[in-house]
Amino acid sequence: MGRTLTVSHAAWASIVAHARHDAPLECCGLLVGDDHRVATAVAAANADASPVRYTIDPKAYLRASREARASGLDVIGAYHSHPTSAAQPSATDLAEGVGAPFVYVIAGPVLQHGEPSLRAWEILAGRFVEVRLERDDAPGQ
Repeated sequence: MGRTLTVSHAAWASIVAHARHDAPLECCGLLVGDDHRVATAVAAANADASPVRYTIDPKAYLRASREARASGLDVIGAYHSHPTSAAQPSATDLAEGVGAPFVYVIAGPVLQHGEPSLRAWEILAGRFVEVRLERDDAPGQ
C-alpha cells in the first residue's frame, strides 16, 4: 500500500451522500486539498449519466481549481462511485486516468442502511497502487 491520505469528515460525508443520491448511476466529483489531506469533495455532474462510466465536465474542473487556489489548496484528485461493483479501479479507470500524485477515490456499492466502502488509488508505473484513507471523524473538519 502506498501513502496515507486523511479525508475530512465533511468530504467523506459528501462523497457518501453523492453516491447514495446518484445511484444507480455513477457519481463523480473532485477532491480538494494537499498532499496529505482531502479538505473538501466538490460534486460534479456525470456527463455520461451512466451506471458504469463517468466524465467530469472540464468547466467543473476549472471552477474547482480556481476556488481551491483561492483557498491555498489544489485539486488533488477525483472521486466516483461503483454502484454495483467493488471499490477497485476498472480497466477503463486505468486507461483514462493520469499518474500520481492525482488520487482516485472510489465509493463501492451503496448499502441501503450503511456506508459504501471508500478506497483510494493512484497510478504509479502504469498500475494502480492503493492509498490508505484515514477519515478525520471530527465534525466540521
